[in-house]
Amino acid sequence: MPTSDTVLIVGAGPTGLVLALWLTRQGVKVRIVDKTSEPGTTSRAMAVQARTLELYRQLDLADAVVAAGHRIPAINLWTTGKKRATLSFGSAGRDLTPYAFLLVYPQDRHERLLVERLQALGVEVERQTECLGFDDRGDHVLVQLRLPDGGTQVCEAAYIAGCDGARSIVRHQIGAGFPGGTYDKIFYVADVHATGPAANGEANIALDNADFVAWLPYDDQGRGRLIGLADDDGAARAETLSFDDVGHRAIAAIGLEVKQVHWFSTYHVHHRVTERYRRGRAFLVGDAAHVHSPAGGQGMNTGIGDAINLAWKLAAVLRHAAPDTLLDSYEDERRAFALKLVETTDRVFSFVTADGSFADFVRTRIAPVLAPLAYGIDAVREYAFRMISQAMISYHDSPISEGKAGEVRGGDRLPWVRQADNYGSLREIAWQVHVYGMAGNELVAWCGSQGITLHHFDFGPAHEAAGLARNAAYLIRPDSYVGCADAHGRPEVFEAYLRRCLR
Repeated sequence: MPTSDTVLIVGAGPTGLVLALWLTRQGVKVRIVDKTSEPGTTSRAMAVQARTLELYRQLDLADAVVAAGHRIPAINLWTTGKKRATLSFGSAGRDLTPYAFLLVYPQDRHERLLVERLQALGVEVERQTECLGFDDRGDHVLVQLRLPDGGTQVCEAAYIAGCDGARSIVRHQIGAGFPGGTYDKIFYVADVHATGPAANGEANIALDNADFVAWLPYDDQGRGRLIGLADDDGAARAETLSFDDVGHRAIAAIGLEVKQVHWFSTYHVHHRVTERYRRGRAFLVGDAAHVHSPAGGQGMNTGIGDAINLAWKLAAVLRHAAPDTLLDSYEDERRAFALKLVETTDRVFSFVTADGSFADFVRTRIAPVLAPLAYGIDAVREYAFRMISQAMISYHDSPISEGKAGEVRGGDRLPWVRQADNYGSLREIAWQVHVYGMAGNELVAWCGSQGITLHHFDFGPAHEAAGLARNAAYLIRPDSYVGCADAHGRPEVFEAYLRRCLR
């Protein structure tokens, strides 16, 4: 039986698994349950964004994921059966992140890797174990579970984390609304093996309204994911729809011939964000808190970001290194981002699926001309990569973000400096101080007295270009965001910050 210092995680998808990994790595006891009998066997989410890979370095996961995944070199745009534009990522993001590329790594393989890493830490996912509900007793929670043999068990935990998807029992239990809506159109997804000129490892998108289809390859040997729009007749009978029933004209038009279908499903696209991420000792994480269109490959990455944001805060509170109020910043930071994300993906999705002759004209005539022109501008390409990679996520309005030095503010992701790789120290899941230039003796002494590691970097043009300031000091959170920045490197500023936020 878990004790009251255990975190019970409901749901063993990527979000729940990452939460369990980060908590376990920080010495927190976890119990992770899932009502399914085995990990996912289909590649639902596929894109692993650069920001996720940066955070994965903390557990030596990044190299394994990159080695197993497929880098997408370019995206081709098609209309009326012709390739109209090729958007190559080129050097975009080269000075932004160590992972300046779009990576496809199917969710089923991703989950298996996370499970293996969790097992190596001594934690097993309890399969066929369902959360039936819980009772928040103020200083702990009592959770009722249905076990694989059909029996029930009541277990005690310090906190419960609902990583249990859009129909989350944890969300229903805390009475959180899930406002938003559902798009009328029906989409299909299919994992296939295909041949043809387009089976070359690049992504392809056909923008024709009636025959919208996207091809995301898993490799350059013809394995990949098709995402398409079902026709109106298909939408009326979505539950019985098969791959043979959907339109194949666009698939053939982008240069693909499907040889084998490994998996096929239809789905509605939703756009919702829960009203609250926390109530007492219960938290919502990932799809339990937000769902949105697949535009940009943001869903799974956002859930993973939720998990890591929550993990270090739970660990701090359970180690009695921070007050319970620190956990309120989880909702402040992650819900604000989810609302912006849903708004952005909604605009993109609406553009792709809008009906009418004018919308069709914009998609097929205007967009293919403007897209490559805009994308050819370095600043536009860089901005697009920052958005998609989630490197633009910031927490400026968070109650635990403070100060500014150079162009870097509290709440910013720490800028990466390619020439010095200042991210090496971030493998440690702990508070740390970075100084770019000279660190004062008082700051050195303060870091030593607090047990906070001080990392010193010689200041140069690359640091200035990244927005960092000479001789400034940056107090870095365990999730590699800047908690507090001070242009003068004064320890009393950091002391006041920690006293306000963590003590």
